Amino acid sequence: MLSKEDNELLTRVGPGTPMGQLLRHYWIPVVLSEELAGPDGAPMRVRLLGEDLILFRDTSGRVGLLEDHCSHRGASLFFGRNEADGLRCVYHGWKYDVAGACVDMPNEPEQWTGDEVGADAESEATRLGAAPRRFKDKIHHRAYPCREYGGMIWSYLGSRDVPPELPKFEWALLPEVQRSIAPEFIRECNWVQALEGDIDTSHLYFLHARLDPREERGPQNDNGVYHEDRHPRLHLVDTPYGVMYGAQRDEGPDQYYWRITQFLFPFHTLIPPGGRGAVPGHIWVPLDDYHTMRWSVAWDPTGPLSPSDRGRRAGEDGFLPATSDPLSRWRRVENKTNDYLIDREVQRTRTFTGIPTIPLQDQAVTESMGAISNRSAEHLGTTDTMIIQVRRKLIEAAKALRDEGTVPPCVDEPERYGVRSASIVLPRDVDWTEATRHQLEAFTGLPVASA
Repeated sequence: MLSKEDNELLTRVGPGTPMGQLLRHYWIPVVLSEELAGPDGAPMRVRLLGEDLILFRDTSGRVGLLEDHCSHRGASLFFGRNEADGLRCVYHGWKYDVAGACVDMPNEPEQWTGDEVGADAESEATRLGAAPRRFKDKIHHRAYPCREYGGMIWSYLGSRDVPPELPKFEWALLPEVQRSIAPEFIRECNWVQALEGDIDTSHLYFLHARLDPREERGPQNDNGVYHEDRHPRLHLVDTPYGVMYGAQRDEGPDQYYWRITQFLFPFHTLIPPGGRGAVPGHIWVPLDDYHTMRWSVAWDPTGPLSPSDRGRRAGEDGFLPATSDPLSRWRRVENKTNDYLIDREVQRTRTFTGIPTIPLQDQAVTESMGAISNRSAEHLGTTDTMIIQVRRKLIEAAKALRDEGTVPPCVDEPERYGVRSASIVLPRDVDWTEATRHQLEAFTGLPVASA
């Protein structure tokens, strides 16, 4: 159970909120590089941490992320002209570069430099309406630095003049043939409850279960998963980058089946590979308090991804038509308006839910909790200890930043992100942390530990 006050702190991400300030210390994925038009192409509306922003690529190919509303009179820059290394507002022609500098102000008469009418150089305009000297140079539109990295555009929304280094994820530094990045869908709920599905191992053999253990699970686990031991014992390890757990299940009389999951600050998860050669993970980006973008990553550190792992990205026909509204992109055809296409006959005869795929099953239950779950009404058990600990660490980090100015974990230690998840079967007398220590390290050249 979480108090109402702590639940508010945990879930609210807008400017000035404690959690919003924490998240702004990190680089945040915005879109795939391929989603943004080329130089001088059409600008793109995006939303991040409750802020409405405009993404564009200038003449030189540099990426800019600007506050949506022009600094002059507040017109949307989405309608702007992307030309000559800047984005020009169509209302009065003010133009901004990728750093937010106002590089042109053509609606102000050049002959009125300010001195001619006795203008104060520190004021915005004289009583006669003439622009004072340096008026253009004094305008700085809100802009956030962007980097292209690992096939994605990332942005830093924090207050540092020099942003921290980008996180050193193994997948981001591999050749393209060894990784897959998929903008899977927008989840209509708060980012924390969306993320918590990845660190909740006990739901696996209920929500995602098939009823007949003899049935093949299918290429994407689309027939469901199965294990006889459905009450795991969780073993938590606090790490410099977040929290890790080993979920222990019986595997015959002499062995345990271990599923090892990672949470990395502030919104990254690595889930156990299910017998495949790739490490799967997710990035849970808060668009605002009520919408979360789920990015799916998978990578094979030893060679090209298999067709099944590359095929995790859904086809375009699985999404509703998008508009320029940033919340309209990557919306699944199956959604709460059609009950995620639940099939009661399939639920009766083949799978636990009757909902078609594992991602949709997760989406259905997390969205059914409401936009922000009422955590004060929960009753948590031993299999919820990872969720409890991740909430605690996020809340503590946000409070430490707010109250003491403590820099959140990993911000200045990008190498901390060099880890993997694992699944493995071990003899019962073997220490799982020691047995998997090297398999959980990235950049080693070792194959993925996957059972």
